[in-house]
Order: sequence, then structure tokens, then C-alpha cells
Amino acid sequence: MPTDMTRGPIFPMLMRFMLPLLIGDIFQRLYNMADTIIVGRTLGENALAAVGATGGFMYLVTGFAIGITAGFTVLTAQRYGAKDAGGVHASVSGGILLGLGLTALLTALFLPMVPAVLTWMNTPAAIFPDALAYMRIICAGTVCTVFYNLFSAYLRAVGNSRAPLFFLIFSACLNVGLDLLFIIRFGMGVAGAARATVLAQGISALLCALYIWRRVPGLIPQKGEWRPRKAVLRFELKMGLPMALQYAITDSGIMIQQAAINLFGATAVAAFTAASKIQSLLMQGMIAMGQTMATYCGQNRGAGRFDRIKAGVRLAVIVEVIYSVIAMGLMVFPLRALMGLFFSGGADLPAMIPWASAYARICITCYVPLAMIFIFRSGMEGCGYAMLPLACGLTELFARGLTAAAGMRLHSFAVAAACDPAAWLAAGIVSALMFRWMFADMRRKAEPVRQSIS
Repeated sequence: MPTDMTRGPIFPMLMRFMLPLLIGDIFQRLYNMADTIIVGRTLGENALAAVGATGGFMYLVTGFAIGITAGFTVLTAQRYGAKDAGGVHASVSGGILLGLGLTALLTALFLPMVPAVLTWMNTPAAIFPDALAYMRIICAGTVCTVFYNLFSAYLRAVGNSRAPLFFLIFSACLNVGLDLLFIIRFGMGVAGAARATVLAQGISALLCALYIWRRVPGLIPQKGEWRPRKAVLRFELKMGLPMALQYAITDSGIMIQQAAINLFGATAVAAFTAASKIQSLLMQGMIAMGQTMATYCGQNRGAGRFDRIKAGVRLAVIVEVIYSVIAMGLMVFPLRALMGLFFSGGADLPAMIPWASAYARICITCYVPLAMIFIFRSGMEGCGYAMLPLACGLTELFARGLTAAAGMRLHSFAVAAACDPAAWLAAGIVSALMFRWMFADMRRKAEPVRQSIS
């Protein structure tokens, strides 16, 4: 059911909304880990390294889609908070039309780039063919990624975080089942893992659309409301493009880091891939709070409740500092045991542990700034200040690029692994300063959101 976040006690409301998101995000990471485990244990160390070596590029493709669709739904959350049913309908129709154009553009842009990008990323020759096959299928299935994320974001925009959880769990289970079918039964190899991911997202997107059609009529535009409205399209692009670019810029930095890691060979890449999967699972508490703050700030911005925005952000910061400290311990102590899940007995696990441990111990030093990035960046996006997070992304790109260049020049894995914490520390400071400026600017202007799209 939709949730009105403009009234009522803040802390329990945030926790109730965040919990399904957290469960869903954890489930998604668990199935991503299962996907990696299936590849590693059935196809071997090199196959896992091939999937891992494409990580930065894959994040770029999916991150761009996630960012721009999240931007399209900022207006939905704001209009819902302002109790403007017509504005909600206009935002949905505009977002779907833009999503169709986005799909064609991204597919045409990314698909031809795959071989050149993998070469630029220093992908080892032994794993290049598998990496190429994997990324070509992922890029060809961009339509599934775009609309799965768009429909889920519409539900979250009106405060419904439970339905996206259901569809995420369904997609995860379907993906794992298809992995087993395509890889083990049909012998499709790494390409089978990519096909499973695309097909699972496509089916989930269709089911999510059907759910909205039958259960959330408030999101369905009427017959005469599908006509494009320039003001709405302009506003959604104004929000979506900077958010997409922010993801793209951040993920470009990850690609640069991956290029540095790839220089150390397939064993280091496999260890880095497994350790980063474990770390991504621990990051889900931070990501879920960020998703919560985007909807919370968006609705309260639409209602003009600046006091609630400030109070909610303060509570989120306290929760995430505590969570970050817990995550630090969980990343280091069970790492050796968790690494064993990803590989069969034939893998040289003792050779991988030093690479993975070095990466983990370096990264945990900046978990608190990382958590702050998700809170402040998502809050700025929800309030409609989409250009500010873009600057945070540029900060991450600069910090990652500088550190990766140093790692490649010095041929130091430790320096290359420090790309993540360097980016988190720099962007965490910048995002906090920008959020403070945004809040002051927003209160100073104190103008209804409606005027900005009329």
C-alpha cells in the first residue's frame, strides 16, 4: 500500500519503509552471490574472473538505467506528496515514453562498444572471450533493465516498498533457477549466466507492470493523459539525466579501478570479484537507507515540510553510523570462510586469500563516509537538486582515477584497492557540504514545486 511520509512519527516510518527495501537489496545481493558461486564452482576460476572483469562496465550500463529511471520518478514522489493525482499521472506517462527512447539509445550506444571497452580495461587474454560474450548479452537486454527499474521506482515513489520486494525476490529465485538450467543443463557457459539475468529481469518487469495496472490505479494515466507534456518531460529529463550521469561517472571510476586490478592477473581478479561481492552485500543497509531518504525527502519537499526533512536526515545519519561500524567487523572476520563458498576444491584458494584480505582491510576504513554519501546524495535527488549529486560523482571519479593511476604506475595492488575508500572519503565530505547548502537554499526559496514544472 502507498505510504504518506509527510505526517506521523519519523523513525518508525523510516524503518518500516526501509525494511522491505533492505530485505530486497540483501536478497538481490545474495542471488548475485549465488550467480557468482554457480559460475565459480561449475565453470571454474577463469569463468568467475571473466564475469568479474566486466564488473565496471556492467555497473555502467545498469547504473545509467537505474539512475535515469530514478530521476524520472522524482516528480512522481513530489506530486504524490502534494496530493496532485493529475501530476502523478503525467509523470508516469512521461517517464514511460522517455524510457522507450532511453532503451533504444542505450542499446545502440553500449552494444558496439563492448570489445573496445574490455580491451581498454586490460582484460586478461585468457578470459576475454567469456567476458565479451557476457557483456554483449547484458547490453542487448537493456530494455529489461530499464523497465524493471522504472516500474519498481514508481511503486517506491508512492511509498510502496513491499511490492518491489516481492518482485525482486521472484526475480532473484528465477535468475538462480535459470542459471542452473542454462549453465549446467544446457551447457551455455558464462553466456548462460547473462541470459538468465536478462530473462529474469524481463519477466519481473512484465509482472510489476501487471501489478501496477491491477492494484495501484493511482499510477495509471487515463486515456487522454498519455499525450506528452513538454514541461513534464523537461522536468523529468532535468532530474533523470544528471542522476544517470552521476551513476555513469561513478561507474566509470569503477571501470578505471577494474583496469588497475586486471593488471595483476586472473587470480587477483577472481579474489577481488569474490571479496567485492561480499562487500556489496554489507553495503545494502546503506543503499536501502538512501532509497528510503529519496522517497521521504521527495514527498516532504512536495508538501513543503522542510522540518521533517532535517529531522529525518539526522535520524538516518545516526542509524547508518552504527550500521557502518557493524559492517566493518563483518567484512573482515568471516572473509576466509565466505571466500570458500565461491570456488570448488580445484581452485587455489590460499593464493587468493591475501588479495581479498588486503582489499577488505583497506576498504573498511571508509565505510562511514560511504554511508553518508547514500543519505545525502539520495536526499538531494529526492528534493529535486539533481545537479549536486553529479558533482559528488565527479569527485568520486577524480579520486578513483588518481588512485588507480598511482596503482598502475607503482604496480601496487594495495594502492589500486584504495580506489574505493579514497573515492568514498572525498565524495562523503563533498556530499555533506552540498546537502547543507541545498537545505539552506531550499528553505530560502520556499517555493512550491508546482511552479517549477508549470
